[in-house]
Amino acid sequence: MSALIARQLQPSLAERLADLAVQALIDEADLSPKPGLVDRRGNGAHNDLHLGLMHASAHALWPTFKAMADAAQSLNVVGQPLRETLGQLGRDGEAEMLRVTDGVNTHRGAIWALGLLTAAAALHADVPEARRIADTAAALARLSDSAAPGNPDSHGARVCRRYGVLGAREQAQHGFPAVIEHGLPQLNASRRAGAGEQNAWLDALLAIMSTLSDTCVLHRAGRDGLNRMQQDARAVLEAGGCASLSGRRQLRELDRDMLALNASPGGAADLLAATLFLDRLTPPPAPIGSN
Repeated sequence: MSALIARQLQPSLAERLADLAVQALIDEADLSPKPGLVDRRGNGAHNDLHLGLMHASAHALWPTFKAMADAAQSLNVVGQPLRETLGQLGRDGEAEMLRVTDGVNTHRGAIWALGLLTAAAALHADVPEARRIADTAAALARLSDSAAPGNPDSHGARVCRRYGVLGAREQAQHGFPAVIEHGLPQLNASRRAGAGEQNAWLDALLAIMSTLSDTCVLHRAGRDGLNRMQQDARAVLEAGGCASLSGRRQLRELDRDMLALNASPGGAADLLAATLFLDRLTPPPAPIGSN
C-alpha cells in the first residue's frame, strides 16, 4: 500500500472524535456492577432498557457526533452559528436515537454532554486539555438556541423546577464540574492506587454520584432517595473503593438501595461517559513529584 493511500485511509479528526464518544457510551453501558443501572448483569432499575438497546443507541449516534465535530472544524469559532448548528444536529440525533430504540430515551443527556464536548474537542485538537475543552463546551452551552423548544417539560426540567437543583443543561454551562472536579480526579487517584481499570471507572462513577443532584434519581425517588444515593456512594469510596472487599460490600448495599427505590443514576452515567471521553482524549497528568 502506498503512503498516499495509507494517509487517505486514516480516519479524520471528526471520525476519531465520534469513535471516542461512541466507545465511551459503550464502555459506560458495559461497566459492571453499576448500582441501579443497565450493565452486563441485567436491566438495573429499568423495565424498558437492556444492554443491547444501549449498544444500538450508541452506534446510532456516531453520525451525530461526527457531524458536530465537522461543524466545529468548519466554523472554527465559538458563536451563535455553531451553537445553533449543534442544537439542530442534536435534535436530529435524538430523533434517530428514538427511531432505533422504538421511542425509548437511552442517551438524550449524553447527546447534550458528549455533543458539546466533541465539538469543543474539535476546536482544541492542538492542545486537547480536559479543562480547556470543558470550558469551551460551557461557552457553547451558555449561548442561546433560537430553534430550541421553549419551556421544556421533560422529567429533568420538572425536577429542576421542583427541587431547585441544577440539571444537565447547567452542568454543561458550568463546565462539567462533576467530571472535572470529581470524575477525572478520582479516576486518576484510583489508578495511582493500583485499583485496575474497571474498578477505577466504577470509583469515578461513585465520585460523580456522591455529589451530583441526579435528576433521574430525584424524579423516581425524591430528595430522600438522592441523599441515600450520595451517602452510599461516599461510603464505598471511604471504605477503600471498588477494588477493596469493604468497598465492594458497600457497593452491593448501594445497588440494593437503588433497586429498592426503583432509582437509576442516569445523569451520573452520562457524566461517566463524558469522563471516559475526556480521559482518552487528553494526556494523563504528570506523576506527583515529577519535574
